[in-house]
Amino acid sequence: MNYSLLAGGKRLRPMLMQETYRLFGGKSRVIEPFMAAMEMIHTYSLVHDDLPAMDNDEYRRGKKTTHAVYGEAMGILAGDALLNYAYETAALAFDMEPDNAGVGKAFQVLTRKAGIYGMVGGQTVDVESEGSSDMTKDKLDFIYRLKTSALIESSMLIGANLAGATKNEQRIVEEAAGEVGLAFQIQDDILDVWGDPETFG
Repeated sequence: MNYSLLAGGKRLRPMLMQETYRLFGGKSRVIEPFMAAMEMIHTYSLVHDDLPAMDNDEYRRGKKTTHAVYGEAMGILAGDALLNYAYETAALAFDMEPDNAGVGKAFQVLTRKAGIYGMVGGQTVDVESEGSSDMTKDKLDFIYRLKTSALIESSMLIGANLAGATKNEQRIVEEAAGEVGLAFQIQDDILDVWGDPETFG
């Protein structure tokens, strides 16, 4: 778990979460368990994505992937453990601010956007579409919005919820985050083709 989580990366999602929280006036440390949880969820998804049954990648962020160092079984278990520990960590926020209704709403956002109606759902459609000749722009956008945008939406919505943003403000944040995720995934796909592994890991 430590090898995977401390392997580097931009920490983009926790930073977006924190900045959105601050944008709406949030000042307490209740955001921190959610920031850590989000990075764990993102990392677990990469650990599983790198497995031979998925993308079969040997390198991630310039280092050997988790399964390449510890074996496939430990790669699966490390990912499972990170996902479960993410929820355990996020749940600490309930004790930090028991009267903040935003904590429960933020927890719901975290679980929904990481699951079958979010990242896992998008990854599933992506896997099922491999090698298929009927890929359309709408289908690709659907995959990107779930597979990548969902966690960015989750990050920013959690920050907005915890800081007490209005429903309309949350809607605007979610829409903006979705566009950021889409742009991020398009750039990532371009780098997969043209990027130099020595530079980008």
